[in-house]
Amino acid sequence: MQSQRFGPDCEVFKIFDKMFMLIGAYSGKLLVTIKCKPEKSLEYQELYPLISAGYHLNNKHWISIASGDEITADLLQDLIKDSYDLVAGKLPVKERKLIQNV
Repeated sequence: MQSQRFGPDCEVFKIFDKMFMLIGAYSGKLLVTIKCKPEKSLEYQELYPLISAGYHLNNKHWISIASGDEITADLLQDLIKDSYDLVAGKLPVKERKLIQNV
């Protein structure tokens, strides 16, 4: 599901009612913000200068990824999939079964 909960310049992506990704612009750059395990969040921030603590979200559980050459499409795709899986794994069993059958 997709919405604009944070305004017209920010797309919010959800599984049922749980956010797993936001896409918007900040200071002229595309910014993708995703859910992340805390230990991986710190690791990514150390490895990639364009990855920072989640913009306006819980800095422990969210990371923001700015657009740039060092962020490959494969890396971004993997991070988004991990975010989706992390959020989906916390859903009630009934909802998890619904998305597993899709």
